[in-house]
Amino acid sequence: MVDQHNPKLNADPNSNTEKDPEDWVTGDEPMTGAQTSYLKTLTEQAHEPDAFADDLTKAKASKRIDALKGKLKL
Repeated sequence: MVDQHNPKLNADPNSNTEKDPEDWVTGDEPMTGAQTSYLKTLTEQAHEPDAFADDLTKAKASKRIDALKGKLKL
């Protein structure tokens, strides 16, 4: 029997890695340097410069990155 509450024993180790950015403990903090760089690259590739803003939170940056990746089919 697989213990669903122990990630070490869970058959699907990624089952608990997907969390809505709105539920992140640090979601209200400024986006990371990696997010800033990746978002800038994606906005350029998608020809949507207005999708980039320096003052985004981690959660908002993550959602924009996901949206742009979807648009670009990445």
